[in-house]
Amino acid sequence: MVPLEGIRILDLAHLQPGAFCTMILGDLGAEVIKVESPAEVSGFSPVDISSNGTKKKQTVFDPLHRNKKSIILNMKSEAGRQIFYELTKTADVVVEGFRPGVVGRLGVDYQTIKAINPKVIYCSLSGYGQDGPYSNLPGHDINYISMAGILSQIGTTDGLPIVPLNLLADFAGASLHSAIGILTALLARGKTGRGQHVDIAYLDGAMSLLTWLAGVVFHSGVLPKRGETVLHCAYPYYNVYETRDGKFISLGCIEPWFWKNLCHALNKEEYASYHYMPEHILNRPEDNKWWEISAFLKETFLTKTREEWFELLTNQDVPVAKVQTMDEVFLDPQVLHRRMVLEIEHPDLGKVKQLGIAIKLSDTPGKVRSFSPLPGQHTDTILKGIGYRQTQIAELRQSKVIA
Repeated sequence: MVPLEGIRILDLAHLQPGAFCTMILGDLGAEVIKVESPAEVSGFSPVDISSNGTKKKQTVFDPLHRNKKSIILNMKSEAGRQIFYELTKTADVVVEGFRPGVVGRLGVDYQTIKAINPKVIYCSLSGYGQDGPYSNLPGHDINYISMAGILSQIGTTDGLPIVPLNLLADFAGASLHSAIGILTALLARGKTGRGQHVDIAYLDGAMSLLTWLAGVVFHSGVLPKRGETVLHCAYPYYNVYETRDGKFISLGCIEPWFWKNLCHALNKEEYASYHYMPEHILNRPEDNKWWEISAFLKETFLTKTREEWFELLTNQDVPVAKVQTMDEVFLDPQVLHRRMVLEIEHPDLGKVKQLGIAIKLSDTPGKVRSFSPLPGQHTDTILKGIGYRQTQIAELRQSKVIA
């Protein structure tokens, strides 16, 4: 079995962070029904892309909607809303990713759905949350990490803040916190018998990633400066270095014993006493010796290739890693051993690669059971499952309530 088997989720998320949340829950066994509007898919075309001379539909390679079913439903129509209400009667979870107020105008807000199914878990993902002075502001990952104080900390002392991929607010801040919130609410329902509203803000989730650093700031009263803390590459023991072949390695020798191992491996025992100290957390180096050590490491790491340094230093118990490109990651022996690259058999396309399931459960592991559906692929099946006859389905399609 898969652990969330028997849990039904209606997915109104329509954006990647919500889709990633429901993908995780689908991987763990939940039945996820992706409710798409006709407007969302009106321009859909299953574009073929070429890889090794073989044509593959892009939906097959879309992991965010694997293990899901799809229904196209016009919820701006009364008949469409009635279908959604019928679906909510058997749903455990509803996930929506609209700006606050939109689901109310559609007539599918939490209070409305709660009246139909008091046990439903209703999860809302929005930029700034369902209330507060910013709740109706538009935004994207770059905006949320800016407001959270994260962007001000990424980059070098003298340069502009460096914009990372949308991994922080979107996926770590919103997706993962949504999945945790939903699972927690399901556990709570088992005790109380009641559902509840899970209000997830991208800003809140992003800020939660600063918990440790915020604690240091609250305690010390010192504000960190971009590029000047222990985790910003301000010190040579926690940094990135170029190697002889133009590639890079990263060092993470914060603990004194790891730094000592590195100094021993490089025959520089005199540097061993220059290691991490608590005052380094928020302050840049003041002792000129650190600049000497940095210069030595930069010069030294240019004498061997990345692979040579990785082999040498891992054998000396030094926290070192190869800065890998994405194609290298997908061939990495640790990644393959942990099944983070899956090859799934497709009836027409053969073996298709997708990223694996990060949550490893020993007794009830997750599983990729199906590829991403084409929009509306399961409309008829889902409607028949809640009692609609084929003639009724044909009438709904004729009136453009479904597609």
